[in-house]
Amino acid sequence: MNISDLLSGNLGQQVIDGISQQVGTSKEDTSSVVNSATPVLLGMLKNNASSKEGAAGILSALNEHDGGILDNLGGFLNSGNTTDGENILGHILGDKKQAVENQLSRTTGVSNANVSKIIAMLAPIVMGQLGKQAGSGNVSSEGGINDLLGNLIGGGNSSGLAGNILGSVLGGGNKKSGGGLGDMIGGILGKK
Repeated sequence: MNISDLLSGNLGQQVIDGISQQVGTSKEDTSSVVNSATPVLLGMLKNNASSKEGAAGILSALNEHDGGILDNLGGFLNSGNTTDGENILGHILGDKKQAVENQLSRTTGVSNANVSKIIAMLAPIVMGQLGKQAGSGNVSSEGGINDLLGNLIGGGNSSGLAGNILGSVLGGGNKKSGGGLGDMIGGILGKK
């Protein structure tokens, strides 16, 4: 499964519908943020997983986020609870959270406040999907988590938006190339 699989079909529509209701944004705005933020979150996870400590931390987090959220997605979305999402974003984005939110707001035209709410609801879902994939693939090592993230990112759409945002907040990538997720990964890894 890759990013486009996660965002398309019934699961993606349920996520967009539920977040739209909770945040009060249109489905189009919510979809724009979700489709832009998901590869950014996965890219930041991939960046974090590039160190042994970061990969170990992600593996540990996946023990808590094993995909169970996907079994009661409607209940989660109806709760409107963003506490877990804020904690996840703190770990994934760290001090770059505000910069990512600003970039997502600028590129999608959705207010910073709404972007913040949307990605706080999205983060546990992304981690749940990642945990589900890790569990079904018996991922238990740092290399395994890197491979899984690479596969999820590698299948995503080819827009340069995620690469531009990641390049901006991580200081890499080419902000003008629009070269898609390949540039994003190159920016993360410091390669062209």
